Amino acid sequence: MTSISAAPALFGRWSDNAWVRFAVRRTGRLVVSVWVLITASFLMIHLIPGDPVRAALGPTAPADLVQARRASLGLDDPLLTQYLHYLRGVFTGDLGTSMTSQLPVSELISQRLPATLALAVLAFLAAVAIAVPAGAVMGALTRGGRARRSELAFTSTSMVLGTIPEFLLGVALVYVFAVNLAWFPVAGRSGASSYVLPVISLAVAPAAALARILRVDMVSVLQADYVRTARAKRLPATAIYLKHALPNALTASLTLCGLLLSSMVAETVLVENVFAWPGLGSTIVSSILNKDYPTVQGIVLVYGVGVLVVNLLVDVALALLDPRSVIREG
Repeated sequence: MTSISAAPALFGRWSDNAWVRFAVRRTGRLVVSVWVLITASFLMIHLIPGDPVRAALGPTAPADLVQARRASLGLDDPLLTQYLHYLRGVFTGDLGTSMTSQLPVSELISQRLPATLALAVLAFLAAVAIAVPAGAVMGALTRGGRARRSELAFTSTSMVLGTIPEFLLGVALVYVFAVNLAWFPVAGRSGASSYVLPVISLAVAPAAALARILRVDMVSVLQADYVRTARAKRLPATAIYLKHALPNALTASLTLCGLLLSSMVAETVLVENVFAWPGLGSTIVSSILNKDYPTVQGIVLVYGVGVLVVNLLVDVALALLDPRSVIREG
């Protein structure tokens, strides 16, 4: 057992470790960010003008019903009491009760979250599967100013595809492939075929952006000294590209991958409404229209925590791929 007198020395050794400092800093940032997110989601219902209960029940609802609903939701308590109750509920899994369905918000989220995650993750994997080979191949073909026409065509096409809004692409895909050709379902989540059009809608723009950036990174990496050394050693082209160039180009693009995954989770809101997808996106839109603020609060909180966790995982992955960054930061 470590003695009390030896504890400061042990703590000093830990604090001198760059990885420990990295973990402490990232954990501290995550805790503060989650606290800010929880506080903002709590204040959401109090910053909205008017009475949220009256807005949810409608102008013709009896006053006694409105008062009873306010009391059941704890909205008549002091603001600090409500905040502490909300904090306790968040950490115990109690996000309140839906004003429209009278179901627990946590239950609604648990029912809808898998559909949203499945859509976002599949779209992310599809985007990466398209962007990595496309960007890497184009980087190899256009290195050192080669194939200028191919570079121009690739850059122009990826820029156009990257600017198409997801919901607009979704509407076009539904009209062509679901309504006219009847190849895929128009809406809903029923079988593997129902994933095709929503996944394409979400994946096209991120894939185009990632492929364009990965091509630039690949061109830069192929001009590095260690690649020139590998060529001078007459290593096989596959070893140069796959073992030396591509991993380093992917490391530079990993941050963008994390941002893409975070944005895809948020962009499911629009795509889910185009395809009537039974996820959090369609639920939050209907909750906003119905002024079901506890449900909106809970879903916003889930989206926010998801983005924070993805960013943390990206930081950890970058640190593992490039430990020198941890040392420099420390």
